[in-house]
Amino acid sequence: MLNTKKIGNKIAEARKKINISQAQLAQRLFISPQAVGKWERGESMPDIITLNRLAEILDVDLNYFSESIEPVATEITPVEFSEKKSAELPAGNQKKKLSWDMSRGNWVDADFSGLKNPHEKFSSSNMQRCLFIGSDMSGLLLKNNNVDSCDFSGSDFRNSHIHNSNLSNNLFKDCSLKETEFSGSYIYGCDFTDTDFTGVVVKSGGLEKITIANAMWNRTSFIDTQIADIVFDGTLEECYFENCKFTRVTFQNSTLLNTFFKNNKNLKRIRFIDCKADRITYAFLKNGKADLTGITLLTTKGGNE
Repeated sequence: MLNTKKIGNKIAEARKKINISQAQLAQRLFISPQAVGKWERGESMPDIITLNRLAEILDVDLNYFSESIEPVATEITPVEFSEKKSAELPAGNQKKKLSWDMSRGNWVDADFSGLKNPHEKFSSSNMQRCLFIGSDMSGLLLKNNNVDSCDFSGSDFRNSHIHNSNLSNNLFKDCSLKETEFSGSYIYGCDFTDTDFTGVVVKSGGLEKITIANAMWNRTSFIDTQIADIVFDGTLEECYFENCKFTRVTFQNSTLLNTFFKNNKNLKRIRFIDCKADRITYAFLKNGKADLTGITLLTTKGGNE
């Protein structure tokens, strides 16, 4: 049984060692300072996903918090994975639907490249340095996952749902995220170069230090989201920012069309460099007291005023 008081003391000790306040730690976790206070007093305890993030921020090993938390690496090769699936098929019938489920597992250095239709079969798992290159992840449901340093390049995530998960230092290059929803999730240090964000919804979470060069933004929504250390480029059309907090965010060489900004914090701190915006987007930005320096007003989609 984990001792909440003991874990709270360890959180407080590590926080003080790197000389940050409860409020500063809460900000980096996108939670309230009161929640951190409750942890340190032993009144509540962070879940395993938050403990992983805490370990990163406080620069400690996960085992620092409790000897009860002992992650066991499970290595699996493509051949073993194939044999596992085959073994679970009904005898004499190789055409029936697979019934494998890898949820609640700890997967390290595994190669799942080319995987198809995992759906809910990886929820509540810890995945580190795994390969999912060129996989069909459409309809994926991830809940309470910690995904670190994995490669999903060239994969299809259309119509997926990613909830209460920590995604750190992963590669999502040239992926399709069409109509995917991220909720309550923290995304840090990931590379989304050339990725399609059409119809994506990001809410009640955080995006920090992600690479999004040449990404496609169409009907993309950010709601109640912390956005930090990010550079947007290219065309953003019919996108939506509401109740977001911006920290060191830049729009560079961007064209903003029918893009909505409402009740956002620190909007005036956004830097716009060599950008263009249509009248309605310009009006939203002006109403939010954004610094319009660096934005050229468009009268139509094709022409400057």
